[in-house]
Amino acid sequence: MGDWLDNAKAIEELERERSIAAQLAKPRPTGPSRSHCKDCDNQIPAARQALGGIARCTPCQTTFEKGNRR
Repeated sequence: MGDWLDNAKAIEELERERSIAAQLAKPRPTGPSRSHCKDCDNQIPAARQALGGIARCTPCQTTFEKGNRR
């Protein structure tokens, strides 16, 4: 018989798996990436452009995603 700590660990693992599955289910952008961010016009690093379909630099994308969560 498990104790409360085992139950908490099982719940945490389940939530982590659900979170990862939800992230992987999101559609990925496709097509060519932009060379400059569409929000701040700073250059997007080549490593990020190689992902394909990138339109924003990392800081602007983070701000954009935080705004969509509210």
